[in-house]
Amino acid sequence: MSLEQRLTDDMKAAMKDKDRVRLATIRMLRSEVHNARIARGADLDDDQILEVVGSAAKKRREAIEQFQAVGQADRAAEEAQELAIIESYLPEQLDDAEIEEIVRAVIAETGAASMKDMGQVMGAVMPKVKGKADGKRVQTIVRNQLAAG
Repeated sequence: MSLEQRLTDDMKAAMKDKDRVRLATIRMLRSEVHNARIARGADLDDDQILEVVGSAAKKRREAIEQFQAVGQADRAAEEAQELAIIESYLPEQLDDAEIEEIVRAVIAETGAASMKDMGQVMGAVMPKVKGKADGKRVQTIVRNQLAAG
């Protein structure tokens, strides 16, 4: 089943269950997928839909940080609920140890030795972790590895 069909089926289930938060979140995701389809002028495959879903997850993470920074715990909790729903559509995320292993392998392949090589390392790592790790986490790990190495 395609990801788009899964979103549609889950939206119908949320309607039947009267789960307002889940329904609103899925509708928002479907809307963003629809907008991306219009922007590209063609149908999206599952990888492209995953990019849209990943972008929505990133927006929620940033919103949670901002709400926590200004002391709005209730709004942060709402965003966290939405994030949990959105993440259910993403592939399982890599943990830090798995990312570190990939980064070490890329550093060995490229012969990177200093922070000057960060762009080269990031360019090689990101396609390998696409959709499975947040770019900020990857960047932090790459920076730590290059600084230690």
